[in-house]
Amino acid sequence: MVWEQLQSVPSPNFSTSFANRIFSDVAGDITIVVDGESFLLHKFPLVARSGKIRKLVADAKSASLSKLELPNFPGGPEAFELAAKFCYGFNFEITTTNVAPLRCAADYLEMTEDYREENLVQRTETYLTQVVCQSLDKSVEVLSACESLLPLADEIGIPDTCISAIARNACREQLASGLSRLDCDSGSLELKDRCLEWWVEDLSALGINFYHRVISAMGQSGVRTDSIVASLMHYAQTSLKGIGKPQIWNPARANPSIGENGQKAIIESLVTLLPTEKSSSIPLNFLFGMTRLEMALLDDLLIPSLQTGDSLFDVDTIHRILVHFLQRIEEEEEEENEECGYESEGMGSPSHGCLLKVGRLVDAYLAEIAPDPYLSLPKFIAMIEVLPDYGRVIDDGLYRAIDIYLKAHPMLSEQECKKLCKYIDCQKLSQEACNHAAQNDRLPVHLVVRVLYFEQLRLKNALSGVVETDYYRKK
Repeated sequence: MVWEQLQSVPSPNFSTSFANRIFSDVAGDITIVVDGESFLLHKFPLVARSGKIRKLVADAKSASLSKLELPNFPGGPEAFELAAKFCYGFNFEITTTNVAPLRCAADYLEMTEDYREENLVQRTETYLTQVVCQSLDKSVEVLSACESLLPLADEIGIPDTCISAIARNACREQLASGLSRLDCDSGSLELKDRCLEWWVEDLSALGINFYHRVISAMGQSGVRTDSIVASLMHYAQTSLKGIGKPQIWNPARANPSIGENGQKAIIESLVTLLPTEKSSSIPLNFLFGMTRLEMALLDDLLIPSLQTGDSLFDVDTIHRILVHFLQRIEEEEEEENEECGYESEGMGSPSHGCLLKVGRLVDAYLAEIAPDPYLSLPKFIAMIEVLPDYGRVIDDGLYRAIDIYLKAHPMLSEQECKKLCKYIDCQKLSQEACNHAAQNDRLPVHLVVRVLYFEQLRLKNALSGVVETDYYRKK
């Protein structure tokens, strides 16, 4: 085996010192600079295997070229040192830790079969195929190493190779005997945890982009839904530690350690990965059961915004989650209509009951974000509009949220106030809310008039009902 041969002889002392030479009896004739680190080497072994260095030397204006810089070298000086060792014929071990940087370095240096048989591209590809792809955990380890090698690693196809291997091996394990690590239907919770832990933990080390691709591939390969849910939960708990209400009103205290992916990218990605099967069970306390919004708490929605100058809350993410939730509600209603054999508006259906719960949750969320002085009117209105009209039985919660917003934003123009208040349905206000609205000087006059009109109408109907009751009693 290729990798066995590479492991058979200990690696020599390949010094990266500026002054040291590879061979004590032959002076180096070219210095390669990688990320500020210099390697004093020999042209012949390098040009024999590296097409890139061969071209650079051949294209040099001076025949006595003695220095080359290799900018943006994948894997940095460490990867270049290994590639140079390979050019010199030194034995070293290809491992899951270095195979991805080595494969990228080989591509960068054009170490293909066009220049020498069994060159570094082929050696690393062989290791990926025959060693890495046969193991789920090794595939995860190599995939994780690709995070710092983008976009070159993606162009070469290393992540795709690893992701396919992960999904294939996970599915293979799942289909194994009842004692396999994923086949835990009849076991205890403790057994299930033990069965799932080995790969759930590994996947949580991936960045959200690779993680999303892995879970998508697993779903397409037939990996069990409960295994995917367990992974999503663990990934969320690992990646989004520290999100909570104490941080909300002081974004400066929000934990920025998540990095480039950001809270928004992680949340949105996890939301799209949640399984849609009715049989899937997502625990009530799972933060990202937000597409099961009827089970979420208000605190789950209060995600701080990390963008300076924006609203204190990440309203855009919640809006997208709501849109996704409503799309699923529509799909469920269509399925219910097909099963019933007739079309209904969803009133009284299980999906409509979920929607009403979410309506109350959204109104509570609107009231919570309304005092935010940075929350723009269009963004606040977008959150109101996202729910269909039948998502609210009464408008008391919406009225309260709008009143809070008007109080916190006194500089709104009369036109803006009218635009916002048009979403209040006076016929869906309780008597208590109507009494408050009738004396609320923050509301536009026309809305107060409408409130008084409908309150009079309600009183008239109530009195009419009393009269009719008395009449029939007398009869």
